[in-house]
Amino acid sequence: MCTALSFSAGNHYFGRNLDVKKSYGQKVVVTPKGYKTDMRSLSSFRTKYAMLGMAITPDNFPLYFEATNEKGLSIAGLNFPDNAHYNVTITGKSNVTPFELPLWLLGLCESVKQARAALSDCNIVNISFSAALPLSPLHWMLADKDECIVIESTKDGLKIYDNPFEVLTNNPPFDWHLMNMNNYLHLHNAGSVNANNNSMAHNYSLGLGALGLPGDFSSASRFVKAAFVKNNSVKSEDETENVSQFFHILASVSMPKGCVMMPKGAFEFTLYSCCCNTDKGIFYYNTYDNSTVRCINIHDYEAADSAKLIIIGEEI
Repeated sequence: MCTALSFSAGNHYFGRNLDVKKSYGQKVVVTPKGYKTDMRSLSSFRTKYAMLGMAITPDNFPLYFEATNEKGLSIAGLNFPDNAHYNVTITGKSNVTPFELPLWLLGLCESVKQARAALSDCNIVNISFSAALPLSPLHWMLADKDECIVIESTKDGLKIYDNPFEVLTNNPPFDWHLMNMNNYLHLHNAGSVNANNNSMAHNYSLGLGALGLPGDFSSASRFVKAAFVKNNSVKSEDETENVSQFFHILASVSMPKGCVMMPKGAFEFTLYSCCCNTDKGIFYYNTYDNSTVRCINIHDYEAADSAKLIIIGEEI
């Protein structure tokens, strides 16, 4: 479970809620420009662009939950069980594993336009990182200041969808979410319309124009609510106000402990929320147990040693 969104307000912002049952030990990680690593099916890969985001780093490989590169291209992977399908290696294709995809796209591309071209030849392959780290079923949201797309590898092939809502959650597949949004065309941020001309009826409360807006924690409902809140959010020229607004959008679909029970009794909750000003390269985040927003600037690490990952701060 998770919610990701892209938001333009003077600058461009990208971020997500990570909804899980426990921490995986992730930290903020900067992958420097020129970082070289071995890919499972491609030849040795070297990043053209630096990037930062939340990741774990087994064997010095950055497994990003989400990340933004120095050019402002961002990606987030979200849970997509039962629908994600990965393939065998195909000769002549760019064979990339799901865990390599964020590093590959952000290390290679500076825009969604370039990423589309790279993805046209991409085959997402069924190779686990290790026996201890099997593949997760994922789909991805990729965005820059001009475009937003969704990437889904299913049994029907690799699907690339334009994302006009600039929001992504989990199941069902993205084309279902697009159709489902037609059920909520009537929602707005003002009062209800008295369509029946009933003189006895009146708006007894503010917010009645959004009557019917979902409020549960399902992926379908979070998609609708996040899209509505984002679309109606006030924008500013002030960085503090925009970052605060972004975190408020995420908070509208966050999960408190105890509200979402998993089959074996554990609870999913919003472990952390993050927001990156992709124009300035500033990454903000807070956690379930500490609502203080912390920030890291990728440009502070421009002179970093290209051979080393930079791991910042405490375990999240």
